[in-house]
Amino acid sequence: MARVTGGLYLAGAAAVLVLGTAAWPRPGAAVLLAVAATAAVVGAAVSWTGRRLPRWTYHGLVAAGTALIAATVIAAPGPATAVAGAAIGAFVALDAFFFFGWRGAVAQLWWLTTALTIGLASRPTVPISAVIVVDIVLLAVAVVVGGLVQRASSAGRDPLTGLANRRGFDEAAADLVRTCRRSGVPLSAALLDLDHFRAVNDGGGHAAGDDLLQSVAGRWRPALPAGAVLARHGGDEFALVLPDATGPVALAVVEQLRNVVPGVGLSCGVTQWRPGETVAQLMRRADGALYRAKNSGRGRSVLDDQGPDPLVAELTAALAAGSGESGLGVHYQGIVAVRSGQLVGVEALARWEHPTLGAQSPARFVPLAEDHGLIDALGRRVLEQACHDLAELHRQTGRRLLLTVNVSGHQLCDPDFSGHVRSALTAAGWPTAALVLEVTESLVEADSATAVAALTALRDTGVSVAIDDFGTGFSSLARLDTLPADYLKLDDSFTAALTTSTRRARLMRSIVGMAEALDLQVIAEGVETPEQAERLRTLGCRYAQGFLFHRPSPIAGVRELLEERAPTSTGPPLRQEHRRPG
Repeated sequence: MARVTGGLYLAGAAAVLVLGTAAWPRPGAAVLLAVAATAAVVGAAVSWTGRRLPRWTYHGLVAAGTALIAATVIAAPGPATAVAGAAIGAFVALDAFFFFGWRGAVAQLWWLTTALTIGLASRPTVPISAVIVVDIVLLAVAVVVGGLVQRASSAGRDPLTGLANRRGFDEAAADLVRTCRRSGVPLSAALLDLDHFRAVNDGGGHAAGDDLLQSVAGRWRPALPAGAVLARHGGDEFALVLPDATGPVALAVVEQLRNVVPGVGLSCGVTQWRPGETVAQLMRRADGALYRAKNSGRGRSVLDDQGPDPLVAELTAALAAGSGESGLGVHYQGIVAVRSGQLVGVEALARWEHPTLGAQSPARFVPLAEDHGLIDALGRRVLEQACHDLAELHRQTGRRLLLTVNVSGHQLCDPDFSGHVRSALTAAGWPTAALVLEVTESLVEADSATAVAALTALRDTGVSVAIDDFGTGFSSLARLDTLPADYLKLDDSFTAALTTSTRRARLMRSIVGMAEALDLQVIAEGVETPEQAERLRTLGCRYAQGFLFHRPSPIAGVRELLEERAPTSTGPPLRQEHRRPG
């Protein structure tokens, strides 16, 4: 906002300077030069220091811009100069409707058109038609800019609740974090989860769940302090970021929100931003606090004020110890052919059964590994163990299943990553054609040439790539043609709506058709009911995974599943014999 407003002031100053210079030394030219100098000074100051100004001051700056333009119109030596000066008012309309809400922008437009109309009408040599044309032009600029801004902002808006969506929240939170870095003011964030929301959907249908989400959002919005950003983060989870608020203050705000909707269970995780943290790291700590709130009985709020997580030291020690001593291991979830139910592959999933602390959720220890530089070691442990387990299973059963392993962006940016993959395959005797590396779409779309180059190099050796969690975030069908991938894994939230949304089912059919045309195999995740599996079959989706077919288990469970689901052919049916180039 500072750069744009300052830039428009400077552009206006340049335009008035041209008018004043051309009119020199006629009466009024000196006034125009003074207006130009004033606008130049204000523009430079706003561009340089404007980010430190509170948002409300920009209303004054825009209104002051109108006053300077009106002074130009009144002091202009001739009618042509007056009309040309009035045209600069388009800058004001643009600035107001680009940054302000409709009410504030309309007020600025009213002040602009009133001031310029009076200024032009005071010049007897300016025809009334010129005044009307100027007003029409300003109105058109305002309407078009306002419409474009509203359309653009809807991309970051949740259509059900009217709150920001995950994309809008990430952008707003990133701006606030940057402000905190500059100003040093505190900032806190929270994740709020409606307890037992699934029971609401099961009991009253999705319409009841939608009504509850809308009601909660409508009651929370007016109860928040100025500057707060509330978003629907996904499903029944809401995200909140509070500028100029410490952790305890944020906790009090969250407790106030709990009281606003009595009778609705709410679990909350709250945390305060730490210098140097990214938005992702901040929200991971909030998610950890939310996990503790749920794990301790739900219906409560937990403030993450414990400092460094003691589990980090435990995880470091576990990675340094042998696999038998650390409790770190790998479980596998089967991938099946939808029509036959035949097991064709498995996804390797990190699991940690701590010797004294018990089972640790991957939702907790995997983000900890990413945040504390341990993800490379954890990823190598999972890959090596998975390759060994699947190779041993092949020797025992004669079946070679496709193995998919999740990979983080940090791993891909490690120059030694490709070497680690080749070493793990060689040590286990596992073929490259039977390995798939799963990455998220956002990682592939990120500006990381190193990560994309690593994927490309591994694909050239025969390793395949799967795009995980497709159907969330910034997914786009148009990107299917450019993603460096061989498999497309549809997110479980996408699969869950297949039996309740005809539009989602039609979209699924389109995705399957487009994917096959691009030589992509589609794997639907999160299949939990026979109805979902049947819908996938009728829509043409060949492969799926989920609790309906197989819950994650040690390798022994995969062996049992192989015995239950006897193969109808040898070799991994998922493997693509012909790949797209690149």
